[in-house]
Amino acid sequence: MITYTHFSSWFLGNGPIPDHHTWAKNMKFRKDISYSISWNCFLIIIGSCICVLGLKGIAEPHHFVPGGMFGVAFFAYYLSVPLNPGLIYALINIPLFIIARFYISGRFILYSLLAMITASLVYQVVHVNFGIENQLYAAVAGGVVTGAGGGMVLRSLGSNGGLDIIAVILFQKFNIGLGKVYFIFNLVLYAFCFFFLNTDLVIASIIMAFVASASLESSLAMFNQRKVVFIISTCPQDIADDIIAKLSISSTFIEGSGAFSRSPKQILMTVINNVQLKRLEEIVFLKDDQALFIVENTFNVIGSSFSKRKIY
Repeated sequence: MITYTHFSSWFLGNGPIPDHHTWAKNMKFRKDISYSISWNCFLIIIGSCICVLGLKGIAEPHHFVPGGMFGVAFFAYYLSVPLNPGLIYALINIPLFIIARFYISGRFILYSLLAMITASLVYQVVHVNFGIENQLYAAVAGGVVTGAGGGMVLRSLGSNGGLDIIAVILFQKFNIGLGKVYFIFNLVLYAFCFFFLNTDLVIASIIMAFVASASLESSLAMFNQRKVVFIISTCPQDIADDIIAKLSISSTFIEGSGAFSRSPKQILMTVINNVQLKRLEEIVFLKDDQALFIVENTFNVIGSSFSKRKIY
């Protein structure tokens, strides 16, 4: 029988101790909020705004060419196309979204369309210059800001539009990896840039794109990364009860046996975030100071009460 000592003080203040149904309801509520339309729209709008701040406030003043379709828009703008990059980006996306309707789910398209419209509109109305004069500093700062914004958008059930749509279609139709599409596209883009733009400027743009990619990965990992913990103990059920009561997370028993003793063992496995890891360690060793506590990094956990699988 699972006990809930300390759960109410940690999660519900001084309210009543919840039963199994209340705990399950709390977990479902958290999941519903995370996957709701309002939450996804929030991520997309805020992420797109952050990305535009990096483009408008850093990339444009230094005449950088960011990667992807926004890079094409900037490149065309620098070649004297009489439209600003935000509007060019919107026009480029129109045929892409029309094509995407035949290959990608409607939900993914609508969320991606929101990201594209937000980025294009914000680019029209926002006028900002962060005043970074050093070209290298600007490239690094621009990459960090645009990557963080792009990563926030990709935490939703949509995408940033543009090159993301092409990459998803090629992945769906020909099983071409998304990373390969981004790499080849940007390689071609910057090859063209070398013929028309200053060499130092193009190299700074490549640095910005590289930093943006790293920043995007870090942004996704910050939200996604979990720890898989295996616990081998003489009192696994007591530890499991405390994990549920004190951390409000569940766990799984895996049947095993000692290689030397041949005695049966129940190995406790749970998935936890970095913030709760130390508390989990305390729970385990307060119950059994001889326990074996094994922690493994995992980039992404999909399903159950964790991240929802993105359907393209």
